[in-house]
Amino acid sequence: MQRLKVPPQINQFTNTLDKNQTAKLLKLLAKYQPETHKEKALRLKGEAEKNAAKTEKPMHLKFGLNHITTLIEENKAKLVVIAHDVDPIEVVVHLPALCRKKGVPFCFIRGKANLGKLVHMKTATAVAITDVRREDFIDLEQLGSTFKAQYNDNAKLNRVWGGGIMGIKNQHMMAARKRIIEIELAKKALV
Repeated sequence: MQRLKVPPQINQFTNTLDKNQTAKLLKLLAKYQPETHKEKALRLKGEAEKNAAKTEKPMHLKFGLNHITTLIEENKAKLVVIAHDVDPIEVVVHLPALCRKKGVPFCFIRGKANLGKLVHMKTATAVAITDVRREDFIDLEQLGSTFKAQYNDNAKLNRVWGGGIMGIKNQHMMAARKRIIEIELAKKALV
């Protein structure tokens, strides 16, 4: 499968974060895990008992492909994290282009299961952060600027074809052809 040429739009999903960046990102995302159904029920019940009018909506990760696409289009997303192993890839291939167009920092992370754990599901294709607390704002800005430089502004990333790795037999054959051409050029230079 590595011998096939891969278009740049699909090849960009192979450029995932390294371990240090992933750990830093997951640490930030873990602080904003959405509440489970039981936690939400308890919170709403407590608010109803207090007869509280509308309280502040809790800040947490947004997930779901349609929801994230809408957040990006409305410029509400501050950071988008996309899984690299979504199948079929056509489902999420539009997100990087949309993020570049809207100027939203995005990144690719290894494993849709890692994102799924954050949102209490088996897998998640992408998650987005819309708001963070004041103490995490600096971390979000640092990650956002890093990802913008690494993914959004990197024109090379969007133009590099993937695959095309030749097998050992083909490598030897190409080397032999190159040697023959060099010999022919050397003969012409002598004449």
